[in-house]
Amino acid sequence: MTDSDPSAASPPVSSSSATDTPSPPMLCAACAGATASWSSPPPWSDSSPPPAYRPIRAPAINAPTATASIVLAPVPQPLPVPPAEPPYRFEIPSKRISSPDDIRRFHSSEAGRHFVGFVATLSRSVRGRKLSDPVPSPLPAPLSGLLSLLHTLARWIDEIPPLPHASRYGNPAYRSWHARLTDEGHGLVVALFPPSDELHPAADELLPYLLDSFGNAYRIDYGTGHETNFAAFLYCLARLGLIKEDDYPALVLRVFATYLDLMRRLQITYSLEPAGSHGVWGLDDYHFLPFIFGSAQLIDHKYMKPKSIHNQDILDNFSNDYMYLACVGFVKKVKKGVFAEHSPMLDDISGVPNWSKVNSGMLKMYKAEVLEKVPIMQHFLFGSLIKCTAFWDGAMDKVQLQVLEAKWPAR
Repeated sequence: MTDSDPSAASPPVSSSSATDTPSPPMLCAACAGATASWSSPPPWSDSSPPPAYRPIRAPAINAPTATASIVLAPVPQPLPVPPAEPPYRFEIPSKRISSPDDIRRFHSSEAGRHFVGFVATLSRSVRGRKLSDPVPSPLPAPLSGLLSLLHTLARWIDEIPPLPHASRYGNPAYRSWHARLTDEGHGLVVALFPPSDELHPAADELLPYLLDSFGNAYRIDYGTGHETNFAAFLYCLARLGLIKEDDYPALVLRVFATYLDLMRRLQITYSLEPAGSHGVWGLDDYHFLPFIFGSAQLIDHKYMKPKSIHNQDILDNFSNDYMYLACVGFVKKVKKGVFAEHSPMLDDISGVPNWSKVNSGMLKMYKAEVLEKVPIMQHFLFGSLIKCTAFWDGAMDKVQLQVLEAKWPAR
């Protein structure tokens, strides 16, 4: 080391000493007096990120975005189910929807209009009726057969208990339950038909609807799309003449109510994951139709109003008679916390003045949020009983034709 080396004689100036130089005081614009100095806060770092503030009612990722269009849309009206005419040409149903254009074609087709009309007719059939109200006894053979089918599936839950697993959703024992349904489903469908009936070949077309009515065995989930497949299964039976319009009240109050009870057991026992849930912005993690039928039951009720869902005594005493109250009670049972926070849609609907408006809104919302959503309807099945001719007769608009010709030019 030499005396001429300045770096050895004096220590390096730190960066902090350069920045610690006091800045001149700031002066007040009014009196020209000195004010307190202000320095910017330190920047956020990975170890100390900024807090994530999210208002309770902030729109979720899956929040419905077409609220205005739903409000302005016409209410789906009840329509009779057109009977299937012989000669029958039953076929294995397949998926046909892959785009919004396919959705529009389906809803403009006869099959689409009548399927929505079928749901609206079921809703109208239970206006002012309780689940405990009497229905024709004995039930028609197809309805008693449906109840027997659902009771059989419920018995299988007792025979196939859930397996130990650490995940929140998806008990693998459900796959065994569904595999048994796949193995024995054809026989269960055939049992719905009269003996030696010409409709027996229809079982091949109806079976896929039944198998998709109880969830997906691979994903171990269930949602409104599976529920819609059960409605499609019932619609096909109605087209075949096995279910008459006079049977609709019993179909909802007995058969669909039993189906709902079965699905609640499956959801709880096997921890089925909600398929395509809207989160807090959905009515229910799994179902939609019981809110339609349940609101119809309560139309013109003398005492219970939509706001009555906040009265726990009403839920405890009347859930066995009204599907809507039972659904709200189930939501409150499985979701903890403030109702307005975990179920803001139901909380908002409770402010509607009467059940008739709730019911019409539910029908519009079901069409818009379920039957017009590609992620749900892409799994919907089409065959000879639910057929959208626009998919099969080669009909397409000029733009689609130009796209296809550009991709595959004629040779």
